[in-house]
Amino acid sequence: MADSVAFVIVDDLARAYDFGPTHPLRPARVLLTYDHVRSLGLTALDHVGATSSRVATDEQILAVHDPGFVATVSGIDDGSVPGHEGLSYGLGTSDDPIFAGMHMASKAVCGASIAAAQMVANGEAAHSFNAAGGLHHARRSEASGFCIYNDPAVAIAAVLEMAPDWRVMYVDVDVHHGDGVQWIFYDDPRVLTVSLHQSGRYLYPGTGFEDETGAGDAVGTSANIPLMPGTGEDDYLWALEEVVPSLADAFRPHLILTQLGADTHHRDPLANLGLTMPAYPRIAQVLHDTAHRFASGRWVATGGGGYQAETVVPKAWTMHFAEMCEVPEIIPPEWFEDAAPDDVSRPYRGEVERSVGLVLDACLPRLAALAR
Repeated sequence: MADSVAFVIVDDLARAYDFGPTHPLRPARVLLTYDHVRSLGLTALDHVGATSSRVATDEQILAVHDPGFVATVSGIDDGSVPGHEGLSYGLGTSDDPIFAGMHMASKAVCGASIAAAQMVANGEAAHSFNAAGGLHHARRSEASGFCIYNDPAVAIAAVLEMAPDWRVMYVDVDVHHGDGVQWIFYDDPRVLTVSLHQSGRYLYPGTGFEDETGAGDAVGTSANIPLMPGTGEDDYLWALEEVVPSLADAFRPHLILTQLGADTHHRDPLANLGLTMPAYPRIAQVLHDTAHRFASGRWVATGGGGYQAETVVPKAWTMHFAEMCEVPEIIPPEWFEDAAPDDVSRPYRGEVERSVGLVLDACLPRLAALAR
């Protein structure tokens, strides 16, 4: 019997998270995902339910964000703070321009991810998906990389508020390092952050190296696999399959939360990895299997990056959701017709093996100790 799955539909407030028509992060990515999910009949399956989102409270946002930062975002929204004062918090830049209603829209995105996480944590669903989420670059006191509030971090904090003794594993497959989530929980031994991404030597945000392994009592709970530009799916999938189950086996998380950025695709305009469409169901399968083997099946997923808004991104996220629903065969065959040119994908197995070895050697002993 298939596990119960929740598909979180965001309301108009969350859909208002929109930096404008010329910005790379466009709401169309999420809305077209909804269209694909419905047109394939996924939400009509007996074990799948669509659920409405809600707005996060200020207290839930403040669990991971600095009060001065949140007050500035809110103040710019209501006109009590001049817009230029946001620059010190990363607001008003080309990456994170100010837009009307940004505080409430950002809280709504966070609320959707909280709803997804709480449904899994309290047993209402085994898996859940919020395609509008995945704003992983926002830091404790700074908007960054198209992200104002960090909804994956807010959702993880909400789970730990419900179950303080739980361990949460965060897996980020976006092409950009999941820096915001990492730094927010860098000294919290209850949270393991794992990120596979194009190396920060060549791509924003310039972080995510093998020696970033956590701090204090949380040493060993940050794992990063930086990849060379042009890394293809064979090397990428090998690294994913080596790292994620091994770390989960050692850490024994109670819940896994994933960020499913699709900007690893070889045609993405903002990055340089070499994955093709057939890679995404395989990524989803690894994550799904890991959740069942090591986290009692509890899997929460969010969207993330990806800037081919009308083609690759909604299809990739629908592939992930189809795997969640245990019907991967429902994906149309034509979605997989996507061969990368020979000069896009290059073999880097030696470099990948080195990174994987460094990370596993640094993290596995410590994670096993934390899970005792």
